[in-house]
Amino acid sequence: MDIDLPLIWAAIIAFAILAYVALDGFDLGIGILFPFAPAATGHRDDMMNSIAPIWDGNETWLVMGGGGLLAVFPLAYSIVLPALYIPLIIMLLGLIFRGVAFEFRWRVSESNRIWWDRSFIFGSVTAAFAQGVCLGALIEGIDVVDRSYAGGRLDWLSPFSVLTGGCLVIGYALLGATWLVMKTEGELQARMRKFAAVAGIATLALIGVVSIVTPFLDPEYFHRWFDGPRVIFSVLVPFLLAICAALLFTGLRRGHTYRPFFAAQGIFLLCYIGIGISFFPRMVPPDITIWEAAAPYASLSFLLVGAVILIPTILAYTAYSYWVFRGKVSKGGGYH
Repeated sequence: MDIDLPLIWAAIIAFAILAYVALDGFDLGIGILFPFAPAATGHRDDMMNSIAPIWDGNETWLVMGGGGLLAVFPLAYSIVLPALYIPLIIMLLGLIFRGVAFEFRWRVSESNRIWWDRSFIFGSVTAAFAQGVCLGALIEGIDVVDRSYAGGRLDWLSPFSVLTGGCLVIGYALLGATWLVMKTEGELQARMRKFAAVAGIATLALIGVVSIVTPFLDPEYFHRWFDGPRVIFSVLVPFLLAICAALLFTGLRRGHTYRPFFAAQGIFLLCYIGIGISFFPRMVPPDITIWEAAAPYASLSFLLVGAVILIPTILAYTAYSYWVFRGKVSKGGGYH
Protein backbone atom coordinates (compact mmCIF):
# COMPACT_ATOMS: atom_id res chain seq x y z
CA MET A 1 0.00 0.00 0.00
CA ASP A 2 1.34 3.41 -0.97
CA ILE A 3 1.88 5.87 1.85
CA ASP A 4 0.43 9.32 1.27
CA LEU A 5 3.55 11.29 2.21
CA PRO A 6 2.21 14.71 1.14
CA LEU A 7 -0.74 14.25 3.50
CA ILE A 8 1.55 13.10 6.33
CA TRP A 9 3.78 16.11 5.81
CA ALA A 10 0.78 18.44 5.68
CA ALA A 11 -0.22 17.06 9.09
CA ILE A 12 3.33 17.60 10.43
CA ILE A 13 3.46 21.21 9.21
CA ALA A 14 -0.04 21.82 10.60
CA PHE A 15 1.09 20.41 13.96
CA ALA A 16 4.20 22.61 14.00
CA ILE A 17 2.13 25.74 13.33
CA LEU A 18 -0.40 24.75 15.98
CA ALA A 19 2.40 24.15 18.50
CA TYR A 20 3.84 27.57 17.72
CA VAL A 21 0.50 29.33 18.18
CA ALA A 22 -0.25 27.44 21.40
CA LEU A 23 3.17 28.03 22.96
CA ASP A 24 4.44 31.33 21.58
CA GLY A 25 0.92 32.77 21.65
CA PHE A 26 0.85 33.27 25.39
CA ASP A 27 4.31 34.84 25.62
CA LEU A 28 3.40 37.23 22.80
CA GLY A 29 0.25 37.88 24.83
CA ILE A 30 2.35 38.86 27.84
CA GLY A 31 4.06 41.54 25.76
CA ILE A 32 0.65 42.75 24.57
CA LEU A 33 -0.46 43.02 28.22
CA PHE A 34 2.68 44.88 29.34
CA PRO A 35 1.11 48.37 29.04
CA PHE A 36 -1.59 47.35 31.53
CA ALA A 37 0.94 46.54 34.27
CA PRO A 38 2.39 49.71 35.88
CA ALA A 39 6.18 49.62 35.82
CA ALA A 40 6.45 50.86 39.40
CA THR A 41 4.70 47.79 40.83
CA GLY A 42 7.32 45.30 39.65
CA HIS A 43 4.61 43.33 37.87
CA ARG A 44 6.38 43.65 34.54
CA ASP A 45 9.40 41.86 35.96
CA ASP A 46 7.17 39.01 37.20
CA MET A 47 5.42 38.81 33.84
CA MET A 48 8.67 38.54 31.93
CA ASN A 49 10.16 36.10 34.44
CA SER A 50 7.20 33.77 33.96
CA ILE A 51 8.30 33.10 30.37
CA ALA A 52 12.04 33.82 30.55
CA PRO A 53 13.13 30.15 30.65
CA ILE A 54 10.89 29.02 27.79
CA TRP A 55 10.13 31.86 25.36
CA ASP A 56 12.94 31.17 22.89
CA GLY A 57 12.21 27.43 22.84
CA ASN A 58 8.60 28.19 21.97
CA GLU A 59 9.74 29.82 18.74
CA THR A 60 11.42 26.59 17.60
CA TRP A 61 8.11 25.53 16.10
CA LEU A 62 7.97 28.64 13.90
CA VAL A 63 11.36 27.73 12.44
CA MET A 64 10.23 24.18 11.87
CA GLY A 65 6.97 25.25 10.24
CA GLY A 66 8.65 27.74 7.89
CA GLY A 67 11.64 25.54 7.11
CA GLY A 68 9.44 22.49 6.63
CA LEU A 69 7.22 24.39 4.22
CA LEU A 70 10.25 25.28 2.10
CA ALA A 71 11.58 21.74 2.10
CA VAL A 72 8.44 19.68 1.55
CA PHE A 73 6.03 22.09 -0.14
CA PRO A 74 8.33 24.28 -2.26
CA LEU A 75 5.57 25.37 -4.62
CA ALA A 76 3.47 26.63 -1.72
CA TYR A 77 6.50 28.41 -0.28
CA SER A 78 7.30 30.07 -3.61
CA ILE A 79 3.73 31.40 -3.83
CA VAL A 80 3.07 32.36 -0.22
CA LEU A 81 6.38 34.14 0.40
CA PRO A 82 6.08 36.80 -2.34
CA ALA A 83 2.38 37.22 -1.57
CA LEU A 84 3.10 37.92 2.10
CA TYR A 85 6.58 39.46 1.99
CA ILE A 86 5.62 42.63 3.83
CA PRO A 87 3.64 41.17 6.77
CA LEU A 88 6.18 38.36 7.18
CA ILE A 89 9.06 40.85 7.34
CA ILE A 90 7.06 42.95 9.83
CA MET A 91 6.48 39.82 11.92
CA LEU A 92 10.18 38.94 11.95
CA LEU A 93 11.14 42.50 12.89
CA GLY A 94 8.65 42.33 15.75
CA LEU A 95 10.17 39.09 16.99
CA ILE A 96 13.64 40.67 16.81
CA PHE A 97 12.48 43.64 18.90
CA ARG A 98 11.11 41.20 21.48
CA GLY A 99 14.29 39.15 21.63
CA VAL A 100 16.53 42.18 22.00
CA ALA A 101 14.26 43.59 24.72
CA PHE A 102 14.52 40.35 26.68
CA GLU A 103 18.30 40.62 26.76
CA PHE A 104 18.74 44.34 27.35
CA ARG A 105 15.97 45.45 29.72
CA TRP A 106 17.78 43.74 32.61
CA ARG A 107 21.12 45.34 31.74
CA VAL A 108 20.21 49.02 31.80
CA SER A 109 19.32 51.50 34.51
CA GLU A 110 15.75 51.82 35.75
CA SER A 111 15.39 55.14 33.94
CA ASN A 112 16.27 53.56 30.58
CA ARG A 113 14.35 50.32 31.05
CA ILE A 114 11.16 51.95 29.78
CA TRP A 115 12.61 51.99 26.25
CA TRP A 116 13.15 48.25 26.27
CA ASP A 117 9.68 47.76 27.75
CA ARG A 118 8.31 49.70 24.80
CA SER A 119 10.38 47.57 22.45
CA PHE A 120 8.92 44.45 24.04
CA ILE A 121 5.38 45.81 23.68
CA PHE A 122 5.93 46.98 20.11
CA GLY A 123 7.50 43.70 19.05
CA SER A 124 4.76 41.61 20.63
CA VAL A 125 1.85 43.58 19.19
CA THR A 126 3.48 43.87 15.77
CA ALA A 127 4.35 40.18 15.49
CA ALA A 128 0.89 39.07 16.63
CA PHE A 129 -0.92 41.46 14.30
CA ALA A 130 1.25 40.49 11.33
CA GLN A 131 0.55 36.80 11.94
CA GLY A 132 -3.17 37.50 11.98
CA VAL A 133 -2.93 39.52 8.77
CA CYS A 134 -1.11 36.63 7.05
CA LEU A 135 -3.85 34.27 8.19
CA GLY A 136 -6.57 36.56 6.86
CA ALA A 137 -4.80 36.94 3.52
CA LEU A 138 -4.51 33.16 3.16
CA ILE A 139 -8.18 32.66 4.00
CA GLU A 140 -9.17 35.22 1.37
CA GLY A 141 -7.03 33.37 -1.17
CA ILE A 142 -3.89 34.10 -3.17
CA ASP A 143 -3.96 34.93 -6.87
CA VAL A 144 -1.99 32.26 -8.73
CA VAL A 145 -1.32 32.05 -12.49
CA ASP A 146 0.88 29.31 -14.00
CA ARG A 147 1.96 28.14 -10.54
CA SER A 148 3.31 31.58 -9.61
CA TYR A 149 2.02 34.46 -7.51
CA ALA A 150 0.18 36.89 -9.79
CA GLY A 151 -1.10 39.47 -7.31
CA GLY A 152 0.17 42.88 -6.21
CA ARG A 153 2.36 43.94 -3.33
CA LEU A 154 -0.54 44.98 -1.13
CA ASP A 155 -3.07 42.27 -1.95
CA TRP A 156 -2.60 40.95 1.60
CA LEU A 157 -4.04 44.16 3.04
CA SER A 158 -7.84 44.15 3.29
CA PRO A 159 -10.54 44.83 5.89
CA PHE A 160 -10.77 41.09 6.54
CA SER A 161 -7.02 40.63 7.08
CA VAL A 162 -7.00 43.64 9.44
CA LEU A 163 -9.92 42.01 11.29
CA THR A 164 -8.06 38.72 11.68
CA GLY A 165 -4.93 40.63 12.74
CA GLY A 166 -6.85 42.35 15.51
CA CYS A 167 -8.52 39.10 16.47
CA LEU A 168 -5.17 37.37 16.96
CA VAL A 169 -3.80 40.23 19.06
CA ILE A 170 -6.80 39.99 21.40
CA GLY A 171 -6.65 36.18 21.38
CA TYR A 172 -2.97 36.17 22.31
CA ALA A 173 -3.74 38.64 25.09
CA LEU A 174 -6.27 36.09 26.40
CA LEU A 175 -3.63 33.35 26.35
CA GLY A 176 -1.14 35.64 28.09
CA ALA A 177 -3.59 36.66 30.79
CA THR A 178 -4.62 33.07 31.55
CA TRP A 179 -0.96 32.03 31.62
CA LEU A 180 -0.29 34.71 34.25
CA VAL A 181 -3.34 33.58 36.23
CA MET A 182 -1.68 30.16 36.33
CA LYS A 183 1.87 31.39 37.06
CA THR A 184 1.45 34.33 39.45
CA GLU A 185 -0.21 35.22 42.73
CA GLY A 186 -1.65 38.21 44.57
CA GLU A 187 -2.41 41.53 42.94
CA LEU A 188 -1.00 40.62 39.53
CA GLN A 189 -3.03 37.42 39.35
CA ALA A 190 -6.21 39.29 40.34
CA ARG A 191 -5.53 41.92 37.69
CA MET A 192 -4.96 39.26 35.02
CA ARG A 193 -8.22 37.50 35.92
CA LYS A 194 -10.07 40.68 35.02
CA PHE A 195 -8.11 41.11 31.80
CA ALA A 196 -8.70 37.47 30.89
CA ALA A 197 -12.46 37.92 31.27
CA VAL A 198 -12.48 41.03 29.07
CA ALA A 199 -10.15 39.47 26.49
CA GLY A 200 -12.24 36.28 26.51
CA ILE A 201 -15.43 38.16 25.68
CA ALA A 202 -13.68 40.18 22.96
CA THR A 203 -12.02 37.08 21.48
CA LEU A 204 -15.29 35.14 21.27
CA ALA A 205 -17.06 38.12 19.71
CA LEU A 206 -14.34 38.50 17.06
CA ILE A 207 -14.34 34.74 16.40
CA GLY A 208 -18.07 35.03 15.78
CA VAL A 209 -17.59 37.84 13.28
CA VAL A 210 -14.80 36.03 11.41
CA SER A 211 -16.81 32.79 11.38
CA ILE A 212 -19.81 34.54 9.88
CA VAL A 213 -17.79 36.29 7.19
CA THR A 214 -15.49 33.43 6.16
CA PRO A 215 -18.05 31.13 4.42
CA PHE A 216 -18.97 34.00 2.10
CA LEU A 217 -15.39 34.67 0.98
CA ASP A 218 -15.28 31.54 -1.19
CA PRO A 219 -18.12 29.23 -2.31
CA GLU A 220 -15.94 26.25 -1.39
CA TYR A 221 -15.82 27.40 2.24
CA PHE A 222 -19.60 27.61 2.29
CA HIS A 223 -19.95 24.09 0.86
CA ARG A 224 -17.50 22.66 3.38
CA TRP A 225 -19.53 23.97 6.29
CA PHE A 226 -23.12 23.72 5.11
CA ASP A 227 -23.47 21.07 2.37
CA GLY A 228 -24.97 17.66 3.23
CA PRO A 229 -23.39 15.77 6.13
CA ARG A 230 -20.77 18.50 6.52
CA VAL A 231 -23.34 20.67 8.25
CA ILE A 232 -22.42 18.69 11.37
CA PHE A 233 -19.26 20.84 11.51
CA SER A 234 -21.42 23.94 11.82
CA VAL A 235 -23.02 22.44 14.91
CA LEU A 236 -20.20 20.51 16.54
CA VAL A 237 -17.42 23.14 16.40
CA PRO A 238 -19.55 25.98 17.89
CA PHE A 239 -20.88 23.56 20.52
CA LEU A 240 -17.37 22.59 21.64
CA LEU A 241 -16.35 26.25 21.51
CA ALA A 242 -19.22 27.09 23.86
CA ILE A 243 -18.02 24.40 26.28
CA CYS A 244 -14.49 25.85 26.28
CA ALA A 245 -15.90 29.34 26.82
CA ALA A 246 -17.97 28.10 29.76
CA LEU A 247 -14.90 26.43 31.29
CA LEU A 248 -12.92 29.64 30.80
CA PHE A 249 -15.36 31.97 32.50
CA THR A 250 -16.39 29.60 35.30
CA GLY A 251 -12.72 28.93 35.98
CA LEU A 252 -11.98 32.64 36.21
CA ARG A 253 -15.00 33.28 38.43
CA ARG A 254 -14.29 30.41 40.82
CA GLY A 255 -10.61 31.17 41.25
CA HIS A 256 -9.18 28.23 39.34
CA THR A 257 -5.60 28.65 38.17
CA TYR A 258 -5.12 25.99 35.49
CA ARG A 259 -8.59 25.67 33.96
CA PRO A 260 -8.74 29.13 32.30
CA PHE A 261 -5.44 28.60 30.50
CA PHE A 262 -6.33 25.20 29.08
CA ALA A 263 -9.83 26.39 28.19
CA ALA A 264 -8.31 29.30 26.25
CA GLN A 265 -6.00 26.85 24.48
CA GLY A 266 -9.08 24.78 23.64
CA ILE A 267 -10.67 27.81 22.01
CA PHE A 268 -7.58 28.30 19.84
CA LEU A 269 -7.49 24.59 18.96
CA LEU A 270 -11.10 24.65 17.78
CA CYS A 271 -10.48 27.76 15.69
CA TYR A 272 -7.50 26.00 14.14
CA ILE A 273 -9.62 22.95 13.38
CA GLY A 274 -12.18 25.25 11.79
CA ILE A 275 -9.51 26.72 9.51
CA GLY A 276 -8.44 23.19 8.60
CA ILE A 277 -12.01 22.26 7.69
CA SER A 278 -12.20 25.27 5.39
CA PHE A 279 -8.78 24.75 3.78
CA PHE A 280 -8.47 21.00 3.29
CA PRO A 281 -7.22 19.70 0.89
CA ARG A 282 -5.81 22.99 -0.37
CA MET A 283 -2.36 24.10 0.71
CA VAL A 284 -2.68 27.55 -0.89
CA PRO A 285 -6.31 28.65 -1.30
CA PRO A 286 -8.08 28.74 -3.62
CA ASP A 287 -6.27 26.53 -6.16
CA ILE A 288 -3.12 24.72 -4.99
CA THR A 289 -3.74 21.38 -3.26
CA ILE A 290 -1.48 19.52 -0.86
CA TRP A 291 -0.42 17.05 -3.56
CA GLU A 292 0.25 19.71 -6.19
CA ALA A 293 2.45 21.68 -3.79
CA ALA A 294 4.48 18.72 -2.52
CA ALA A 295 8.14 17.99 -3.28
CA PRO A 296 9.12 14.73 -5.03
CA TYR A 297 8.35 11.50 -3.18
CA ALA A 298 12.04 10.72 -2.62
CA SER A 299 12.59 14.09 -0.92
CA LEU A 300 9.56 13.61 1.31
CA SER A 301 10.78 10.14 2.32
CA PHE A 302 14.29 11.38 3.14
CA LEU A 303 13.03 14.34 5.17
CA LEU A 304 10.54 12.20 7.06
CA VAL A 305 13.43 10.22 8.59
CA GLY A 306 14.79 13.44 10.09
CA ALA A 307 11.35 14.53 11.28
CA VAL A 308 10.80 11.22 13.08
CA ILE A 309 13.97 11.93 15.09
CA LEU A 310 13.67 15.69 15.44
CA ILE A 311 10.03 16.13 16.50
CA PRO A 312 10.15 13.76 19.52
CA THR A 313 13.41 15.44 20.57
CA ILE A 314 11.84 18.89 20.47
CA LEU A 315 8.78 17.63 22.33
CA ALA A 316 10.97 16.01 24.98
CA TYR A 317 13.11 19.05 25.77
CA THR A 318 10.06 21.34 25.63
CA ALA A 319 8.18 19.14 28.10
CA TYR A 320 11.28 18.93 30.32
CA SER A 321 11.77 22.70 30.41
CA TYR A 322 8.12 23.25 31.33
CA TRP A 323 8.40 20.61 34.04
CA VAL A 324 11.57 22.11 35.53
CA PHE A 325 10.08 25.61 35.65
CA ARG A 326 6.61 24.53 36.77
CA GLY A 327 4.79 26.33 39.56
CA LYS A 328 4.48 29.99 40.42
CA VAL A 329 7.08 32.50 39.34
CA SER A 330 9.26 33.50 42.30
CA LYS A 331 9.54 37.07 43.50
CA GLY A 332 12.98 38.52 43.17
CA GLY A 333 13.97 36.16 40.39
CA GLY A 334 15.32 37.64 37.23
CA TYR A 335 16.35 37.11 33.65
CA HIS A 336 20.05 37.98 33.87
